Amino acid sequence: MIVRLKELLPGPRHFDLRFESGWWEVVNPEPDGQVLGLDGPLKVRLALSREGRYYAADGSLSGSVRARCDRCLEVYSHHVRSRFRLLLASPLPEPVAGDSALLEEDMSVEFLSDEEVNIDQLVREQLYLALPVKFLCHEGCRGLCSGCGANLNYETCTCPVPGGHPAFRKLEQLKVKMG
Repeated sequence: MIVRLKELLPGPRHFDLRFESGWWEVVNPEPDGQVLGLDGPLKVRLALSREGRYYAADGSLSGSVRARCDRCLEVYSHHVRSRFRLLLASPLPEPVAGDSALLEEDMSVEFLSDEEVNIDQLVREQLYLALPVKFLCHEGCRGLCSGCGANLNYETCTCPVPGGHPAFRKLEQLKVKMG
């Protein structure tokens, strides 16, 4: 959905949006990618308004994504809830000559390429920003055995446990020649 910012009336314009599971397609899906798509509807509340020379986008999103656990690789449903506030600005005027510098206040502003905002892209961006750096199916996830690949949440590994500290395991392989 495209909103032309110049056509905004005084006061905020409110949007109550619902994105279904098929809306958010993962771009260039990788076979071992972490996010596999939406797991049910994503509800978004958004208010666009004019604030001085900027446009403000205040909103919240709530829903779930299908994600792959970083430790055990199992697919699970991860709930996402986020509030956000963005400042949007019209394109910068072309500089007359030489370099132009951004002011400190311009660093927290997203500059638009034209006088319109793509709501779908804005929501997609905010969804990505709300996701954790590391996906865990549950806090106590034990992951996979590095030797046999067994999921330690469901089965016991049969690999032999080497003794001693792991930092000194290479020393066992050394043979000292006494001369």
